[in-house]
Amino acid sequence: MVPVADTESSSVRPAAHADEPPVADLWPSDVDEVEAASLVRPGADAAERAAEAALRPRTLAEFVGQRVVCDQLSLVLDAARGRGRAPDHLLLAGPPGLGKTTLAMIVAAELGASLRVTSGPAIQHAGDLAAVLSSLEEGEVLFIDEIHRLARAAEELLYVAMEDFRVDVVVGKGAGASAIPLALPPFTVVGATTRAGLLPAPLRDRFGFTAHLDFYDASELVRVLVRSAGLLGVRLADDAAAEIAARSRGTPRIANRLLRRVRDWAEVRGDGTCSLAAARAALEVYEVDVRGLDRLDRAVLDALCRRFGGGPVGLTTLAVTVGEEPETVETVAEPFLVREGFVARTPRGRVATPAAWNHLGLVPPGPSGVLFQ
Repeated sequence: MVPVADTESSSVRPAAHADEPPVADLWPSDVDEVEAASLVRPGADAAERAAEAALRPRTLAEFVGQRVVCDQLSLVLDAARGRGRAPDHLLLAGPPGLGKTTLAMIVAAELGASLRVTSGPAIQHAGDLAAVLSSLEEGEVLFIDEIHRLARAAEELLYVAMEDFRVDVVVGKGAGASAIPLALPPFTVVGATTRAGLLPAPLRDRFGFTAHLDFYDASELVRVLVRSAGLLGVRLADDAAAEIAARSRGTPRIANRLLRRVRDWAEVRGDGTCSLAAARAALEVYEVDVRGLDRLDRAVLDALCRRFGGGPVGLTTLAVTVGEEPETVETVAEPFLVREGFVARTPRGRVATPAAWNHLGLVPPGPSGVLFQ
């Protein structure tokens, strides 16, 4: 139940329609701000998110990759249109930069409905969410980014709104207070989360369809780059597209970011064409190596292999060695290094794998070395 006084909270972010760049997309989370400091981090700051708007596909047919998710989503939307009803609530889960916001916009476009956009961190009080819900129109799509970061009171309000399409508004205070149910028109919630495990079970259960987005392979990223190059008016050679894709960590956002930097190099120091030579030269300038590792990634591997003999070494010690905070090493560098098999986490600390030694051009220790103890 929501007190009336809360509904005027100024922290509610404006909404956007499906044919406009999402307004809430211009307010990145704190994690996005940290990650966006590097070319190969999946987060994005406000300026980049605005630049991405021009490259977003508008329909499922234009969306590259995630074929299983797109086929499932197409079936859900086609069935809803056939019945003339709003589809079930949808949850999009996966790492940042894979297209969750884009898919939310596509859902609204495919349904011919307007899109409201907000985010979990923006909704600090139940009244903030009540103000958004009470202004929804029938069939409208409400996109909540980082939905796992909703305040607890807002979560409980959302349970009722999603299941019963109503909001209980509290009038008065103390013993004389009474709850007035406010009916809501049928609408669809599209939630996006990078940490599905943090969603409480009651909230997860109210989504009729959950899509898990996976990292892209190199061939899919090449298609993303070719499409983006056409929209940007960039002359992109096939081998250059393959080179950029190989360094993009399986993430379209990173691929598009690297493409823009290669374009800059080609226009300033080259002949305007994004050739293989231009791509390699540009990415060398920005310290992105052939496996997509940046300065921090290589510093972590170098510390593990050269200073600690491959480990194991504790997170705090490792962070001090590379001159970063432990949280930065753990949340920014480690996920990719572990996924690519360069680093292993053990009960005793972080350990460099043979792949890390080989990447640095070093010989891994033999069976008697620390690595294999």
